[in-house]
Amino acid sequence: MPATTLYRGGRIYSPTHPRATALLVDGNQIVWLGTDEEAPAHADTVVDLEGALVTPGFVDAHVHATDTGISLLSLDLSDAQDATDVLDRVAAAARRLPADAVLLGHGWDESGWPHQRPPSAQELDRAAEGRRVYLAQASVHSAVVSSALMAAAENLPAAEGYDPQGWQRRDAHHVVRAIALSSLTASQRADAQRAALRRAASLGIVAVHECGGPEISSEADFTALLRLAATEPVPEVYGLWAELESAAKAVELGAVGAGGDLFVDGALGAQTAHLRQPYLDTDGCGYGYLTAEQVTAHLLDCDRHGVPGGFHAIGDQAISTVLEGFAAAAARIGVERLRAARHRIEHAEILDRDLIRGFVEYGIVASMQPAFDRLWGGTDGMYARRLGVERALASNPLGSLNGVGVPLAFGSDSPVTPLDPWGTVRAAMTHHNPVQRITLRAAFAAHTRGGWRSVGKDFEGVLAPGAPASFAIWDWDGDVIGGLPDLVPAGADQPEKEAPLPVCRRTVRRGTVIYDIEGEQTGG
Repeated sequence: MPATTLYRGGRIYSPTHPRATALLVDGNQIVWLGTDEEAPAHADTVVDLEGALVTPGFVDAHVHATDTGISLLSLDLSDAQDATDVLDRVAAAARRLPADAVLLGHGWDESGWPHQRPPSAQELDRAAEGRRVYLAQASVHSAVVSSALMAAAENLPAAEGYDPQGWQRRDAHHVVRAIALSSLTASQRADAQRAALRRAASLGIVAVHECGGPEISSEADFTALLRLAATEPVPEVYGLWAELESAAKAVELGAVGAGGDLFVDGALGAQTAHLRQPYLDTDGCGYGYLTAEQVTAHLLDCDRHGVPGGFHAIGDQAISTVLEGFAAAAARIGVERLRAARHRIEHAEILDRDLIRGFVEYGIVASMQPAFDRLWGGTDGMYARRLGVERALASNPLGSLNGVGVPLAFGSDSPVTPLDPWGTVRAAMTHHNPVQRITLRAAFAAHTRGGWRSVGKDFEGVLAPGAPASFAIWDWDGDVIGGLPDLVPAGADQPEKEAPLPVCRRTVRRGTVIYDIEGEQTGG
């Protein structure tokens, strides 16, 4: 028979049992909640919570696991101060590598540098002593690479976005990215995936949505991750496969949806998100990669195979293209069938009222990353330099979407921003634009139940008898409001990034302990 575990002496976040201090797990389910005094007399194991807080585990609704693992194991440039700083770090890292190795780095953001110029290919050649170098920009939609890496791609000069000086965007970035990632052995890839999922577990994350596809990973990478998650004590992985009109393939690969990063445009950081009005710091309005007709065809293909679809769309022109495609699909199969499918738009950063109305009409899930505003929003961040202050403050309109009932699912887009669930919740509460802030309860729901609901699991993400035993135990010395940690004390507006957040003590996925602060990774 499955073992039973009684957790007692804590603070349980359960809207249906607000006074609960204890819960009983039998196998993979919660079978009882209540007070310590009412607790069952017998259990195979008793865990003293010592006043800790217990909440449903988080769901990160947009990750790239292999890239996240690589970022954890490779050169982190997120705090680099300028191109010279990057080159110094590359030189130091290169000295530790074999001459034939590919040096991988990530996270640089030139928008805040004094000269806003990344290193050139020739500078990387010198720093890395001729090694192949791939350094992804913070948006992961562009990268600077060395001449040696460019030379490995014969077709690179013909690709859209090619820059002989080394900064590759658009199709050129896909080409150099594929070369860089192909340098990983199967063992290295598994190590990266395992590192990413273990990191997620240590942060109270019980499930992630992996956004794969032929332009951003590979079928082998995608299926290997799903196998790893099914056989090891790590968070669950729900795969989204982004390939146009390939719903049948998505199902064959084990995906739960044919979407995720199916690119309708690029990214604001790379100046490739498709906008209605031009960027302020470069010519043009970015790029659209799909037509409305292609969006329609993809939605109809998803309908035929009974899976939700989804699209990466950041700029208002890209989102308009998606909604035009939805309108044509609705004319073919009806609005209600579209609504029932729970199609998604990833990121959805630049929106107006008319575009938000389309989300409501078609029941579209907004899979969003509040950390984007935290890192790049406001009056003097990267968005303001790219778009102007007015558009920057209107971006990532969490409050407007939540206020009209658009289903939200929060994630990190890791490694674009770090896995950081409580930081994400606080970012949603402290949006640079006060109008776009949402409450603690709404933000927490978007990062827990919102992720479950977007993959059709409506009864998960809550602590109640009969629910799956997927939860996290937190050390938290601060106040609690409505059962959740008070992340933004009264009077605080934009708390410092270093302000304390709950620390995960244990993560349990369907009754299995996948992280414990005392024993680190465990298969308990």
